[in-house]
Amino acid sequence: MLKLTFLGTSAGVPTKQRNVTALAIECLNPYLSGSKQQSSKSRPWLLIDCGEGTQQQLLHTKLSLHQLAAICITHVHGDHCYGLPGLLASAAMSGRREPLTIIAPNAIATLLDAIVATTELYFPFTIDFMAIEEVLEAQAGRVVIALNDQHQLTIDITRLSHRVPSHGFGITQNISRHTLNTTKLTEEGIPASSLWGRLQQGDDVTTDDGRSLRSVNYVDYETQRTRVVVAGDNDKPELLSTAVIDADLLVHEATYTTGVLTKIQAKNSDFDPMHSSAQRVGQFAQNSGVKNLLLTHFSARYQNFENLSSSTPNMAHIRADAASVYEGSLWLAEDFAQYVVNGATDSQIKPDNERVQYVGSARNDIVEPK
Repeated sequence: MLKLTFLGTSAGVPTKQRNVTALAIECLNPYLSGSKQQSSKSRPWLLIDCGEGTQQQLLHTKLSLHQLAAICITHVHGDHCYGLPGLLASAAMSGRREPLTIIAPNAIATLLDAIVATTELYFPFTIDFMAIEEVLEAQAGRVVIALNDQHQLTIDITRLSHRVPSHGFGITQNISRHTLNTTKLTEEGIPASSLWGRLQQGDDVTTDDGRSLRSVNYVDYETQRTRVVVAGDNDKPELLSTAVIDADLLVHEATYTTGVLTKIQAKNSDFDPMHSSAQRVGQFAQNSGVKNLLLTHFSARYQNFENLSSSTPNMAHIRADAASVYEGSLWLAEDFAQYVVNGATDSQIKPDNERVQYVGSARNDIVEPK
């Protein structure tokens, strides 16, 4: 189960309502309950892109830099990475000591080295920097992050199309649960003891009366798989055709409506912004069988309100552009909006329309109306 918190949803420059791009993805474990349930301040999480001001956005949430497991940067444009040095400096000043993984273009390492050299920035934690270029070549574009022995993330990388090398990240969470079949043990006359715990941990054991018990015969295994694909700037959504197979959710930029993008391209034939329109993404999602689509990275020209009849560009125009060709579940991201993505388990396949739910705002200083 993954929980998405949008920390910035504007393209290029911030607006009064939207900061530039950043997305937090928390790793929830649905198998924990009661006192074992992770609190919101102890869940490991990932950060996808880190536009300027991201650390300020985090202050309005319950996310902690101490639980940040990895940062993934899609490409080097400033609205996706200018916030990284400041965020890392704040992590250092807040007392973080645990190593931090950064998966990013090699140029980001050069940027950080320059800032460290020129501003006397010091990191009291190790940065495990993984250059996307090297991951794609040496590791088949795949990174595995083990959160514990039963909970892991696999991050796969897809090359996209933009004015600079840009990438999409597929985040796959696998959580396994080992349930001891106590009924079977009791029926076979094996009383509760430390042997039960060893069986549940996967050990084969021998009882006091000499019986050999294999763990696999007394433990039921179940795995939940949740997959989210998050794209960086990209004018060819079809490059994600393989990545979105079996994905529970696609998060993709929709910087413009089709009409606006066409006008921009026609105005200057020598310049193509190389972004997607909402319709282009919607058509790809429809053709690829993507059942849940979440659009973000909107041009600052689009106002936050939704009124399709208004002459002022607004979010209703973005929605209509996508909905004209897409029939699945469609959301338009807002800053601090949160969504829970709940994947399938071995024993239960959730209906497509129940895999993604909007759960409200992350801002902890908003007072809900009575």
